[in-house]
Amino acid sequence: MRIVLQKVSSAQVSVGEKILGEIGVGFVLLVGIENTDGKEEVDYLARKISHLRVFADQNDKMNLSITDVKGSILIQFVNLPLYADTKKGNRPSFINAGDPEHAKTVYQAFNQALMNHNLKVATGEFGAHMEVKLENDGPVTIIFDTDHK
Repeated sequence: MRIVLQKVSSAQVSVGEKILGEIGVGFVLLVGIENTDGKEEVDYLARKISHLRVFADQNDKMNLSITDVKGSILIQFVNLPLYADTKKGNRPSFINAGDPEHAKTVYQAFNQALMNHNLKVATGEFGAHMEVKLENDGPVTIIFDTDHK
């Protein structure tokens, strides 16, 4: 699994004119899944993200987790872009991206795993063309790749 995490002050996801999810302080996660990903990757990333200390404490040090600040997570499934291979030519290859049915199952398990860590999770629509608006808080952008634990 690959995840790009951005710390945000607020974010929302919509399809067309309809807002499907929105959050205040928290994370926006761009999630990509390979065919080899499963429970081990889901549990590892849910644990890492729920305990990641990137929010400021009273001394302005990055010592607090998303659960400490009662933040939320907005998840966008972006399988193809996160597994795009751009080594040859100018058109990306998406051969490493997970099969849509497998990816959807893992994506849903990941969302549930985050909720099991007492996090509020907002999502868009799996496989739809979505628009995400966000206000970055930081710059805090972190990439997780379970192939490089």
